[in-house]
Amino acid sequence: MLKIAILVWLVLATTFAGAAIMFVLAMPSLAGQDMQLIPIAAAIGAVVAIPAAYVVAKRILAVTAKQV
Repeated sequence: MLKIAILVWLVLATTFAGAAIMFVLAMPSLAGQDMQLIPIAAAIGAVVAIPAAYVVAKRILAVTAKQV
């Protein structure tokens, strides 16, 4: 399950980090601090993707186990 979770995390971490960065860039009140907030937002997105990847990997294994 760990291998599947890592592959799913690669996709989700990129997506969540990109969404968090877009949030920072879209907020006019954060425009002055964007150079400090972009790495923080990317790190938060990658960390939030860890439990999401675990849940998705668990569901993938549950569906594929039923088919075998």
